[in-house]
Amino acid sequence: VKTLRQAQPCRFYSALSNTTATSTPSTSSVSAAPAEPDQLYSKLEIELRGVDPAVLKSYTWFATTAAEHLGIELGKCWSPRKAHHERMTLLKSVHIYKKHRVQYEIRTHFRYMNFHKLTGSTLDTFLEYIERNLPEGVALQASKTELQQIPEHLRQPPEQV
Repeated sequence: VKTLRQAQPCRFYSALSNTTATSTPSTSSVSAAPAEPDQLYSKLEIELRGVDPAVLKSYTWFATTAAEHLGIELGKCWSPRKAHHERMTLLKSVHIYKKHRVQYEIRTHFRYMNFHKLTGSTLDTFLEYIERNLPEGVALQASKTELQQIPEHLRQPPEQV
């Protein structure tokens, strides 16, 4: 951790020293690079998996409240009625006594949330915030759908048909 803290300011200062060393007093104006437009996303789909459905419901409320504060449009939030059951059957004995068995079961509950019409910076801020406040025993999977412009060669219709 100490090496990371020391390395970041060194890069910053070296970047400053490079820009000041190459600039001459006659060229005092700084040329600004054109700002790239922020990316637009039409949809963010979040899948939550956990063992306790009450924790998932509470976390869904937390995420939707955070989205409201950031001005993100909330889509559909839903969960399947039944949990996914995974059962394992094991013998109590190592070699014999087939009728003496033990069954173990893991139930996984799911919760799905959709958010619409996001910018790239808002999406990054929102995802980082909800990932940092993720409770124990809950897994989060996010998939985002980006909007892009139509390429130039596809905008013009072909002249000869």
